[in-house]
Amino acid sequence: MMSDEARDDRAAPDVRRRNVLGLPVALACGAVVPAACATSTPATLGKQAGQEVPVTPPEDLMREHGVLKRVLLIYREGIRRIGAGEPVPIRPLHAGAGIIRTFIEEYHEELEERYVFPRLVKAGKLTDTVPVLVRQHQRGRVLTGRILDVTARPVPQRARRDLAADLAAFVRMYEPHEAREDTVVFPAMREVIPPKEFSELAETFEDEEHRRFGPAGFTGVVGQVADIEKTLGIYDLNQFTPRG
Repeated sequence: MMSDEARDDRAAPDVRRRNVLGLPVALACGAVVPAACATSTPATLGKQAGQEVPVTPPEDLMREHGVLKRVLLIYREGIRRIGAGEPVPIRPLHAGAGIIRTFIEEYHEELEERYVFPRLVKAGKLTDTVPVLVRQHQRGRVLTGRILDVTARPVPQRARRDLAADLAAFVRMYEPHEAREDTVVFPAMREVIPPKEFSELAETFEDEEHRRFGPAGFTGVVGQVADIEKTLGIYDLNQFTPRG
């Protein structure tokens, strides 16, 4: 019979080519996604007639939520496999949790806590909501720490249920968390931040993104997520389309 170690450590080789599934997850440009680095795309929507169309701060934060949502799908696949008694995909889960730690918790949430939440509270807006969001950030970091720890090595049989519970708790919390921010918090930013400061904040977000993640920035991180999805067989968007 195949041991837990052998079952859990078995992983498709295509992601290893970029070393995405190791610890720590390297998000610096060139360390993980050199192809993405070759297509440097600063925080812009595109270019028309040689002019850049800037990404606004709320849009910047919302597209980062898109990265979070895709990692939640990776977590859901891990939960499904554990529930079905299949091998635990420790490397994809570990890589996904690494992206949550570096890109979401240490970058995206830091932007929210430094530049967004204080302005809302100072303006007397969402004063009941903001403390809950901050508390959920804190709780999410605890869950991520546990997920990173347990997926750093083959998962013993006795620990699989706890891992699935932590993955499920993270998904359950962050789905409403990001939905509330997208529909309530980020729209409120326009009401409390003056236009000039709004533009300056966009530049701050872009500068911080490239300082942390290199020229590829957001695009490079999306490339990492796509590699993990391919390893798990959940990259093809069409597979989620209902039949009939």
